[in-house]
Amino acid sequence: MVSLQSIDHYEFKEILGTGAFSEVRLAEDQRNPGSFVAIKCIRKKYLSKSQNSECAIKEAESRKESLNNEIEVLRRLRHPNIVRLFDVLEDAECYYLVMELVTGGELFDRIVQKGSYTERDASALIRQVLLATEYMHSQGVVHRDLKPENLLYFSPADDSKIMVSDFGLSKIENNESIMATACGTPGYVAPEVLSVNEGSSGYGKEVDCWAIGVIAYILLCGYPPFYDENDHELFRQIRMAEYEFDSPYWDNISDSAKDFISHLLQKDPKKRYSCVQALEHPWIASNTALDRDLYPFVSEQIRKNFLAVKRWKKAYNATTVLHLLRRLQLNKSNSTVEKSTNSADSLSTFTFDEDKLTEIQCQQLKSISIDKQDKLPPKLQTSSSSPSSLSSPTHPSEIKPFSFNNVTNEIENIEKNDNNTT
Repeated sequence: MVSLQSIDHYEFKEILGTGAFSEVRLAEDQRNPGSFVAIKCIRKKYLSKSQNSECAIKEAESRKESLNNEIEVLRRLRHPNIVRLFDVLEDAECYYLVMELVTGGELFDRIVQKGSYTERDASALIRQVLLATEYMHSQGVVHRDLKPENLLYFSPADDSKIMVSDFGLSKIENNESIMATACGTPGYVAPEVLSVNEGSSGYGKEVDCWAIGVIAYILLCGYPPFYDENDHELFRQIRMAEYEFDSPYWDNISDSAKDFISHLLQKDPKKRYSCVQALEHPWIASNTALDRDLYPFVSEQIRKNFLAVKRWKKAYNATTVLHLLRRLQLNKSNSTVEKSTNSADSLSTFTFDEDKLTEIQCQQLKSISIDKQDKLPPKLQTSSSSPSSLSSPTHPSEIKPFSFNNVTNEIENIEKNDNNTT
């Protein structure tokens, strides 16, 4: 698994990111001055049991298995639109994954910075993702967690290519085993993944094509095709492939784009477009994508529906978020009667990098129910319990935006109250 090269060849610079079990550092290759890489440093002590409890042993084994799987997958892949693993090194304390340095930032951040954005831009982006995913599938790899946060720009240049990253949930597909683990990010997960615990025979690479369909939908309107406050309703929408091209928000989008998305958001994986078929669709292969500027509406929706939530998630250490939001929810529960009775089954409140949380913390975070204005806005929907909503449904563009300042102030007030009581 590990190269015989020495980590001493690299001079570590600033920290690019941190987690509970690892950190990512900028590093310069001393054998080639001016050549920089990103090195993920995984502490070995977190890959071995620290206690004799069954839970601790399983967590350590799971982390080690996940690391080995990610390394095996990345070593298979060499594609211009996939972040490359150069080497795996170790010393007494850490394993080091020497990765290609990607400096252009996340997809959504770049879109809102552009100033102009068209359907053709979205088509070009999706084409690159399809090329990378088609290559993955040809190598027997299923990503299983394709989403905008895992699509990065290689450089700050205006014409920079897109890079697919984060293979922590990826899987090597073979004839000896089937994929039957319910994993991924809610909102992007395919119908067949939600059926793995209901007697289904598992799923395959088609789940990545579904996720690309969801991404394409968001790139053209700025809000997700599937969303609901109640997780069971969200998953019902996904299982039924129940989504709409809402008017007037999709009126200026080409029929070709809608047809392309419809072939990817196909409930039956056998009828769903493969990456090869999607690459041959006129919206990708021909000139059917429109050149009309979508920037004002799409950028506004992305800021409101995605970037505000990302700011909040990055602002707090995950364990602090867990501690404070649990109390925040308790305070709100006294004045809020209508809350989901299935919060223990919740999977869609927030998705955190597993590297930043223990398995137990992840499950606790997933059980938190946040007030409506603090979550991603739902898609066009009606409520059976509200007659007025039947005649006047609420669209994502009309939902009150996520307010980072409001949540910050509320959490600070809770902390002050806690300090006063203690």
